[in-house]
Amino acid sequence: MSDFYSAYPSQPEQRHGASSSGAGGNSTGGAPFYGQGGFGQQQQGNGSASASSSSYGAYGGAQQSWQQQPLAPEKPSNNGTMEGSYSNQPAQQPLFDPSMAAAAMTSVAAQGFTPDAMFGQGQKLVEGFLDKSTARFIPGLDLFMRTLRVYFAVDNRFVKGKAQRVLFPFVYKDWARLEDQATTPSDNNIAYCPPVQDINAFDLYIPLMTLITYVLLCALCYGTAGEFNPEVLPDVTTKCFLTQILEVLAIRGGFFAMHAPVKLLDLFSVTGYKYLGLSINMLVGLLFSHLGWGYRGYYGTFLWTASAVSYFMLKTMANNIPRVVAATGPKREFMVLGFAASQFVTMWFVSQTKFLD
Repeated sequence: MSDFYSAYPSQPEQRHGASSSGAGGNSTGGAPFYGQGGFGQQQQGNGSASASSSSYGAYGGAQQSWQQQPLAPEKPSNNGTMEGSYSNQPAQQPLFDPSMAAAAMTSVAAQGFTPDAMFGQGQKLVEGFLDKSTARFIPGLDLFMRTLRVYFAVDNRFVKGKAQRVLFPFVYKDWARLEDQATTPSDNNIAYCPPVQDINAFDLYIPLMTLITYVLLCALCYGTAGEFNPEVLPDVTTKCFLTQILEVLAIRGGFFAMHAPVKLLDLFSVTGYKYLGLSINMLVGLLFSHLGWGYRGYYGTFLWTASAVSYFMLKTMANNIPRVVAATGPKREFMVLGFAASQFVTMWFVSQTKFLD
């Protein structure tokens, strides 16, 4: 008896080279195995199906033959791994595109390095970084960047107005934040407007910039006294940042005791406005040091700025802590006063007045 597979040619023809003849649509004897058998039927010009690869008649029933299509042979790559059917995957995009940074610098230079131009180009870089899904290669970076971006959505009007509120809070009466009506609140949390739309919103731009300014002014103070060394910059920065972290944790503990919700970035923002007062103190101290009154000039200004920052914290916390808190926790009024007094203490602790006179 002849072999079952003898009905098929020993050398398969080209897949798309099969021809059909007759009105009934019967295929010719040279039809390829992969073109008409297996899992489907090949349609002819008049819509009728061609003969399948199943064998009928002589063998009394449908005996469907199966044959697995061979995969492409694997070949070793340069790093020693085997490249097979997955070699056509697209390459991962780089995390940083130098052309975007070069285009941004060119645009800023064409506009004269103005603050608005630098802010606009920086915002475009961040948005392009996120929109192209490059940040999604790092787990959690996408969400963190989108959350952090709200705290840097500022303009010149906001920076000027916020600095005035921090240094002269006694003349302002409105401290309530604006609710964002265009955003749907989630989990019963109120959505607030970003800093560019609300002067009472929290931001991290002013705390970060004033911290850098204060550290540089402290380095200048050490330099004018002939005591500068490269360790001054990290020492002052570390002292300020660790002090602020401990302060934020203490305030967060107070909120937890009152069962009041609060965001950590909001606390870093509101406790970071002290660096504006510290920068002004150090600048006045450096100016008066040429007259021999550096120490007196610093602490004379310190009395005003520390009182202003403490009052700013008092009004900010009073308008952001819920009126109704846990009955078993500490009193809301005492906690607000404690938060305000902490600004006076921490500003004194991180002051660098050793070389002013």
